[in-house]
Amino acid sequence: MTKMIIPFFIVYQGCPNRCIYCNVHKTAGNFSERITEDTFRKTVHKYINHPKRKGNGAEIAFYGGNFTGMEKNYQAELLGFAHPFLEQGLVSGVRISTRPDTINKETLDILKWFGVTTVEIGAQSMVDEVLYLSKRGHGASDVAAAMEMLKERGFRTGIHLMAGLPGDSQSGFEYTIAETIALKPDMVRIHPTVVLQDTGLAELFLNGTYQPLSMHEAIDRCKYALRRFREANIIVIRVGLQTTREMEMKGSVIAGPYHPAFRSLVEESMFFDMASAMITDRKISEQEVIFSLSPKDVSFFLGHKNKNMLTLKELFRLTGIGVSADPVQERGTLAMIVDGRKSITRSSRH
Repeated sequence: MTKMIIPFFIVYQGCPNRCIYCNVHKTAGNFSERITEDTFRKTVHKYINHPKRKGNGAEIAFYGGNFTGMEKNYQAELLGFAHPFLEQGLVSGVRISTRPDTINKETLDILKWFGVTTVEIGAQSMVDEVLYLSKRGHGASDVAAAMEMLKERGFRTGIHLMAGLPGDSQSGFEYTIAETIALKPDMVRIHPTVVLQDTGLAELFLNGTYQPLSMHEAIDRCKYALRRFREANIIVIRVGLQTTREMEMKGSVIAGPYHPAFRSLVEESMFFDMASAMITDRKISEQEVIFSLSPKDVSFFLGHKNKNMLTLKELFRLTGIGVSADPVQERGTLAMIVDGRKSITRSSRH
């Protein structure tokens, strides 16, 4: 069961510079510049006492800035707000997001003392040129060093990656994925780069020196990443930017492959690829086929407005195409039934 996240956003705090793509006021939404204890307690109780959210477990999360780069007293203050909920068993953990170059022994001592369980690192890329052009202010070696320290201390780890940053390429992104897998994080987040209002990237786009990925390119790159991470048994907890009310305002997203259900587009494309390969391998044409899959994957296989089904039927001149939801079939797998016989199952891991 997916754990409930209780998010608090430390907007831009602890950040030594503004990354070229960043407008956290759009991506984080409408949060106060400083979190008070009263607001904190009310927010946590609102989440954990909501009837639809009970029983899912909960983690308090501090996002939207560089947590370990903030002034130490404010770090301790925020973690002190969270600590009683952790001690009483009302939440199962506390997670933070931060930069790799502000991870050191002193900061980890603070996090450990207050019971922080998960640290997510904003790596974005493992290519130094891409990091430089994105004005990250750190290198790939800082990511590796931070991950080593976190693992030595027993923290659960996450890495945040972006596709389509300035200077990035298909081969560069594939290198980033390989290097990330080698670091063995417990989880990753991936999203394609979009051009947000009031950012350095917006200036580059408007003067013609930056071109974002197309939607097709973004889906292909994230699909590649998702497949590789699944092969490595690394959980991908998010694909695509989380939608906020501010992002939906006119003019907030200037350009780039933004979609409120981007992960669905990626999953749909993966199932289409699997189905196409299975039909091609069996040289099936002008007959009916049935695909078997987990009930939780049916919507991904069908595609938006049954697009996958309609395209497969037309492309391979099928007389019919059906879906059989099998509750015991593993998620992310697809089997084809032809003439009553079930074919070898394909997986989105390969």
